Amino acid sequence: MSQIRLPYLVLAATVSLSLTASPAAGGRDAPSGAAASSSAPASLALTQPMTASASAQSAAPAATTTASAGSAAIAAPMLAALMAQAPTVDAEALGLALKARNCAVASGQARAEANLTLIDYSRPSTEPRMWVFDLNDQRVLYTEHVAHGRNTGHNMATSFSNVEGSYQSSLGLFATAESYVGSNGYSMRMDGLEPGINDAARARAIVIHGAPYVNPEQAQRQGRLGRSLGCPALRQAVSREVIDTIKDGHLVFAYYPDQKWLASSRFLDCPSNQLAAVESTTRG
Repeated sequence: MSQIRLPYLVLAATVSLSLTASPAAGGRDAPSGAAASSSAPASLALTQPMTASASAQSAAPAATTTASAGSAAIAAPMLAALMAQAPTVDAEALGLALKARNCAVASGQARAEANLTLIDYSRPSTEPRMWVFDLNDQRVLYTEHVAHGRNTGHNMATSFSNVEGSYQSSLGLFATAESYVGSNGYSMRMDGLEPGINDAARARAIVIHGAPYVNPEQAQRQGRLGRSLGCPALRQAVSREVIDTIKDGHLVFAYYPDQKWLASSRFLDCPSNQLAAVESTTRG
């Protein structure tokens, strides 16, 4: 699962969610170990059935060719530096996250100094698959396990949605927002930046929070992490610290090799003339 794809190796080498919760009350959360599953609505956005991680990984290269060469060039030095700090992260997922970040900065939807959180839903839930990067200092702040929605999959995530009541996770680029205390304790709201992909996140109460079912040891015993109702839930021991690091205007990029999303995301096909201005603020 931590394979580094050739295109990004080349780049690097050249530069060495409770059920009835509302946004005001708390995030979407599954009870206890969230072992029970429920049927998803018949019509959900962004459903890309894949049953194995190998299928997920092999689906990505064709879709990622939609990203501009200019974006790749700007992301390359930063990618190489971050890969050196986090060698287990998938280089393709991180490269796309950096492209999306650069486009958000270029279009005025993010601050150049914002840190970047990558969630790689192509990895099994039993593995760490969330990284928080300080882009200014080019270092990794956290590497963590993260839950996905109960109808997104078992150990492997396969289906995603922007629909209320789907109990699925959402993909794409999010801006982090305010912290609050709700039914899941200390939590953080997010605003989806991609229309039709994740822009219902606040209305769906898709938030980051801690949960007892995010237990890596139990996940190894039962074959998967406990699941939420769509929220990217974290271990309770680290959730407050992580939230305080990434709240209020930073970025979260949730990745999966979904062909439709990768081919249509405006943050992954940013005009090169917009990206030129970002180059001066991107260290590498």
